[in-house]
Amino acid sequence: NAGNGVNNRKVSSLEEEGGADKKADVKSRKKAESGERNNNAQGGNDHGGDHDAHDEVTKIKNIQTIVMGDYEIDAWYFSPFPEEFAGYSKLFVCEYCLKFHRSRDALQRHVKLHCVLRHPPGDEIYRKDNVSMWELDGERMRIYCQNLCYIAKLFLDHKTLFYDVDPFWFYIMTECDSRGHHIVGYFSKEKFSEESYNVACILTMPPYQRKGYGKFLMSFSYELSKLEDKVGSPEKPLSDLGLLGYRSYWSQVLIELLKNE
Repeated sequence: NAGNGVNNRKVSSLEEEGGADKKADVKSRKKAESGERNNNAQGGNDHGGDHDAHDEVTKIKNIQTIVMGDYEIDAWYFSPFPEEFAGYSKLFVCEYCLKFHRSRDALQRHVKLHCVLRHPPGDEIYRKDNVSMWELDGERMRIYCQNLCYIAKLFLDHKTLFYDVDPFWFYIMTECDSRGHHIVGYFSKEKFSEESYNVACILTMPPYQRKGYGKFLMSFSYELSKLEDKVGSPEKPLSDLGLLGYRSYWSQVLIELLKNE
Protein backbone atom coordinates (compact mmCIF):
# COMPACT_ATOMS: atom_id res chain seq x y z
CA ASN A 1 0.00 0.00 0.00
CA ALA A 2 1.08 3.56 -0.63
CA GLY A 3 2.34 5.59 2.28
CA ASN A 4 1.04 8.79 3.80
CA GLY A 5 0.68 11.77 1.50
CA VAL A 6 0.44 9.67 -1.65
CA ASN A 7 -1.88 10.94 -4.38
CA ASN A 8 -5.32 9.34 -4.45
CA ARG A 9 -4.57 7.89 -7.90
CA LYS A 10 -3.13 4.54 -6.79
CA VAL A 11 -2.28 1.61 -9.02
CA SER A 12 -3.09 -1.11 -6.54
CA SER A 13 -3.41 -3.95 -9.06
CA LEU A 14 0.33 -3.82 -9.61
CA GLU A 15 1.00 -5.04 -6.06
CA GLU A 16 0.97 -8.66 -7.13
CA GLU A 17 2.43 -8.11 -10.59
CA GLY A 18 5.39 -5.99 -9.46
CA GLY A 19 7.34 -8.82 -7.87
CA ALA A 20 7.13 -11.06 -10.90
CA ASP A 21 7.86 -8.25 -13.30
CA LYS A 22 10.97 -7.15 -11.42
CA LYS A 23 12.41 -10.68 -11.59
CA ALA A 24 12.12 -10.74 -15.35
CA ASP A 25 15.02 -9.92 -17.62
CA VAL A 26 14.70 -7.85 -20.77
CA LYS A 27 17.42 -8.74 -23.26
CA SER A 28 18.18 -6.86 -26.42
CA ARG A 29 21.13 -6.16 -28.68
CA LYS A 30 22.62 -2.74 -29.33
CA LYS A 31 25.44 -1.90 -31.73
CA ALA A 32 28.00 0.22 -29.91
CA GLU A 33 31.29 1.72 -31.02
CA SER A 34 33.21 -1.05 -29.34
CA GLY A 35 31.00 -3.77 -30.85
CA GLU A 36 27.82 -5.48 -29.76
CA ARG A 37 26.72 -5.44 -26.14
CA ASN A 38 23.59 -6.52 -24.30
CA ASN A 39 21.20 -4.06 -22.72
CA ASN A 40 17.52 -3.74 -21.97
CA ALA A 41 16.74 -0.09 -22.62
CA GLN A 42 13.39 0.42 -24.28
CA GLY A 43 13.12 3.31 -26.74
CA GLY A 44 9.81 4.82 -27.71
CA ASN A 45 8.72 6.76 -30.77
CA ASP A 46 10.73 9.75 -31.94
CA HIS A 47 7.70 12.08 -32.08
CA GLY A 48 8.21 12.66 -35.79
CA GLY A 49 10.78 14.89 -37.49
CA ASP A 50 13.23 14.56 -40.34
CA HIS A 51 14.98 11.22 -39.83
CA ASP A 52 17.79 11.96 -42.28
CA ALA A 53 18.65 15.26 -40.60
CA HIS A 54 18.34 13.65 -37.18
CA ASP A 55 20.69 10.80 -38.13
CA GLU A 56 23.24 13.25 -39.53
CA VAL A 57 23.26 15.35 -36.36
CA THR A 58 23.52 12.40 -34.00
CA LYS A 59 26.50 10.69 -35.61
CA ILE A 60 28.92 12.32 -33.17
CA LYS A 61 28.53 12.03 -29.39
CA ASN A 62 29.03 15.34 -27.62
CA ILE A 63 28.76 14.10 -24.01
CA GLN A 64 30.86 11.06 -23.22
CA THR A 65 29.89 10.50 -19.58
CA ILE A 66 27.43 11.72 -16.98
CA VAL A 67 27.86 11.41 -13.22
CA MET A 68 24.50 10.91 -11.53
CA GLY A 69 24.15 9.75 -7.95
CA ASP A 70 26.51 6.86 -7.26
CA TYR A 71 27.04 6.10 -10.94
CA GLU A 72 29.31 7.31 -13.71
CA ILE A 73 27.45 6.37 -16.90
CA ASP A 74 28.86 6.24 -20.42
CA ALA A 75 26.61 7.93 -22.98
CA TRP A 76 25.54 6.02 -26.09
CA TYR A 77 24.27 8.81 -28.36
CA PHE A 78 24.36 12.52 -29.08
CA SER A 79 22.11 14.78 -27.01
CA PRO A 80 21.60 18.51 -27.74
CA PHE A 81 22.42 19.87 -24.29
CA PRO A 82 22.23 23.67 -23.91
CA GLU A 83 25.05 25.67 -25.49
CA GLU A 84 26.56 26.54 -22.11
CA PHE A 85 27.67 22.91 -21.75
CA ALA A 86 29.29 22.68 -25.18
CA GLY A 87 32.87 21.47 -24.99
CA TYR A 88 32.33 19.46 -21.80
CA SER A 89 32.64 15.71 -22.33
CA LYS A 90 31.57 14.91 -18.76
CA LEU A 91 28.55 16.41 -16.99
CA PHE A 92 27.55 16.13 -13.34
CA VAL A 93 23.81 15.81 -12.78
CA CYS A 94 21.88 16.36 -9.56
CA GLU A 95 19.85 13.17 -9.29
CA TYR A 96 17.07 14.98 -7.41
CA CYS A 97 16.35 18.11 -9.47
CA LEU A 98 18.30 17.09 -12.63
CA LYS A 99 20.27 20.33 -12.78
CA PHE A 100 23.49 20.05 -14.81
CA HIS A 101 26.94 21.03 -13.49
CA ARG A 102 30.40 21.23 -15.03
CA SER A 103 32.34 19.84 -12.07
CA ARG A 104 31.96 17.47 -9.13
CA ASP A 105 32.62 20.28 -6.67
CA ALA A 106 29.83 22.37 -8.16
CA LEU A 107 27.45 19.40 -7.93
CA GLN A 108 28.37 18.71 -4.30
CA ARG A 109 27.84 22.36 -3.33
CA HIS A 110 24.49 22.37 -5.09
CA VAL A 111 23.26 19.21 -3.35
CA LYS A 112 24.50 20.36 0.07
CA LEU A 113 23.48 24.01 -0.02
CA HIS A 114 20.84 24.62 -2.68
CA CYS A 115 18.81 21.59 -3.74
CA VAL A 116 15.75 21.11 -1.56
CA LEU A 117 14.40 18.10 -3.46
CA ARG A 118 14.97 14.50 -2.51
CA HIS A 119 12.44 13.02 -4.94
CA PRO A 120 10.91 13.97 -8.32
CA PRO A 121 8.75 17.14 -8.06
CA GLY A 122 5.42 15.45 -8.70
CA ASP A 123 2.73 13.30 -7.08
CA GLU A 124 3.69 9.88 -5.73
CA ILE A 125 0.99 7.60 -7.13
CA TYR A 126 2.45 4.19 -6.30
CA ARG A 127 4.72 2.72 -3.64
CA LYS A 128 5.75 -0.83 -2.79
CA ASP A 129 8.70 -1.42 -0.49
CA ASN A 130 11.41 0.98 -1.71
CA VAL A 131 10.01 1.48 -5.24
CA SER A 132 7.82 4.47 -6.10
CA MET A 133 6.19 5.95 -9.19
CA TRP A 134 5.78 9.71 -9.59
CA GLU A 135 3.43 11.56 -11.94
CA LEU A 136 4.67 14.88 -13.36
CA ASP A 137 2.90 17.38 -15.61
CA GLY A 138 5.30 18.46 -18.34
CA GLU A 139 3.76 21.92 -18.43
CA ARG A 140 4.03 22.53 -14.69
CA MET A 141 7.49 20.97 -14.28
CA ARG A 142 8.86 22.08 -17.64
CA ILE A 143 12.55 22.52 -16.77
CA TYR A 144 12.77 19.23 -14.87
CA CYS A 145 11.08 17.32 -17.69
CA GLN A 146 13.22 18.98 -20.36
CA ASN A 147 16.35 18.04 -18.44
CA LEU A 148 15.06 14.48 -18.15
CA CYS A 149 14.66 14.41 -21.93
CA TYR A 150 18.23 15.64 -22.45
CA ILE A 151 19.48 12.81 -20.24
CA ALA A 152 17.25 10.21 -21.90
CA LYS A 153 18.51 11.20 -25.35
CA LEU A 154 21.99 10.03 -24.32
CA PHE A 155 20.56 6.48 -24.32
CA LEU A 156 17.80 6.65 -26.95
CA ASP A 157 18.86 6.93 -30.59
CA HIS A 158 15.54 8.07 -32.04
CA LYS A 159 14.26 10.48 -29.45
CA THR A 160 13.78 14.04 -30.74
CA LEU A 161 11.49 15.57 -28.09
CA PHE A 162 13.37 18.03 -25.89
CA TYR A 163 11.60 21.36 -25.57
CA ASP A 164 7.93 20.63 -26.20
CA VAL A 165 7.17 18.75 -23.00
CA ASP A 166 3.94 20.62 -22.17
CA PRO A 167 1.56 18.11 -23.87
CA PHE A 168 2.99 15.14 -21.95
CA TRP A 169 2.71 13.37 -18.63
CA PHE A 170 5.91 11.93 -17.23
CA TYR A 171 5.94 8.87 -14.97
CA ILE A 172 9.21 8.42 -13.10
CA MET A 173 10.24 5.28 -11.23
CA THR A 174 12.54 5.61 -8.22
CA GLU A 175 14.29 3.49 -5.62
CA CYS A 176 14.38 5.03 -2.15
CA ASP A 177 17.04 4.82 0.57
CA SER A 178 18.05 6.99 3.52
CA ARG A 179 19.41 9.70 1.18
CA GLY A 180 16.32 10.06 -0.98
CA HIS A 181 14.76 8.76 -4.19
CA HIS A 182 17.01 7.71 -7.09
CA ILE A 183 15.72 7.64 -10.67
CA VAL A 184 15.46 4.13 -12.11
CA GLY A 185 13.60 4.93 -15.33
CA TYR A 186 10.59 6.67 -16.75
CA PHE A 187 8.03 6.81 -19.51
CA SER A 188 6.12 9.70 -20.99
CA LYS A 189 2.74 9.82 -22.69
CA GLU A 190 0.54 12.40 -24.38
CA LYS A 191 -2.15 14.00 -22.25
CA PHE A 192 -4.60 13.76 -25.14
CA SER A 193 -4.05 11.01 -27.68
CA GLU A 194 -6.67 10.29 -30.31
CA GLU A 195 -5.07 6.88 -30.86
CA SER A 196 -5.09 6.10 -27.10
CA TYR A 197 -1.30 5.79 -27.00
CA ASN A 198 -0.15 5.12 -23.44
CA VAL A 199 3.63 5.51 -24.01
CA ALA A 200 5.58 8.06 -26.04
CA CYS A 201 9.11 7.31 -24.75
CA ILE A 202 10.29 4.75 -22.23
CA LEU A 203 13.72 4.21 -20.72
CA THR A 204 15.40 2.24 -17.96
CA MET A 205 18.59 3.98 -16.84
CA PRO A 206 21.68 1.85 -17.64
CA PRO A 207 22.68 1.09 -14.00
CA TYR A 208 19.22 -0.40 -13.40
CA GLN A 209 18.90 -2.49 -16.53
CA ARG A 210 18.55 -6.27 -16.63
CA LYS A 211 16.47 -6.20 -13.43
CA GLY A 212 12.97 -6.32 -14.93
CA TYR A 213 12.23 -2.63 -14.37
CA GLY A 214 11.48 -2.11 -18.07
CA LYS A 215 8.67 -4.65 -17.88
CA PHE A 216 7.41 -3.01 -14.72
CA LEU A 217 7.20 0.36 -16.50
CA MET A 218 5.29 -1.25 -19.36
CA SER A 219 2.89 -2.91 -16.90
CA PHE A 220 2.37 0.41 -15.18
CA SER A 221 1.48 2.14 -18.45
CA TYR A 222 -1.23 -0.45 -19.10
CA GLU A 223 -2.56 -0.15 -15.54
CA LEU A 224 -2.95 3.59 -16.09
CA SER A 225 -4.88 2.86 -19.29
CA LYS A 226 -7.20 0.59 -17.30
CA LEU A 227 -7.83 3.37 -14.77
CA GLU A 228 -8.65 5.71 -17.67
CA ASP A 229 -10.94 3.04 -19.17
CA LYS A 230 -8.95 3.03 -22.41
CA VAL A 231 -7.24 0.44 -24.59
CA GLY A 232 -3.62 1.56 -24.43
CA SER A 233 -0.75 1.02 -26.84
CA PRO A 234 2.74 2.55 -27.25
CA GLU A 235 3.28 5.07 -30.02
CA LYS A 236 4.09 3.67 -33.44
CA PRO A 237 6.45 3.00 -35.02
CA LEU A 238 8.52 1.58 -32.20
CA SER A 239 12.28 1.85 -32.24
CA ASP A 240 14.22 -1.38 -32.68
CA LEU A 241 14.91 -1.64 -28.95
CA GLY A 242 11.35 -0.68 -28.13
CA LEU A 243 10.04 -3.45 -30.36
CA LEU A 244 12.30 -6.01 -28.69
CA GLY A 245 11.25 -4.79 -25.26
CA TYR A 246 7.51 -4.99 -25.94
CA ARG A 247 7.80 -8.39 -27.60
CA SER A 248 9.59 -9.67 -24.50
CA TYR A 249 6.96 -8.11 -22.24
CA TRP A 250 3.97 -9.55 -24.10
CA SER A 251 5.65 -12.95 -24.44
CA GLN A 252 5.89 -13.11 -20.67
CA VAL A 253 2.30 -11.93 -20.22
CA LEU A 254 0.97 -14.55 -22.65
CA ILE A 255 3.04 -17.32 -21.06
CA GLU A 256 1.65 -16.43 -17.63
CA LEU A 257 -1.91 -16.43 -19.00
CA LEU A 258 -1.46 -19.84 -20.63
CA LYS A 259 0.09 -21.28 -17.45
CA ASN A 260 -2.96 -20.17 -15.47
CA GLU A 261 -5.48 -21.67 -17.89
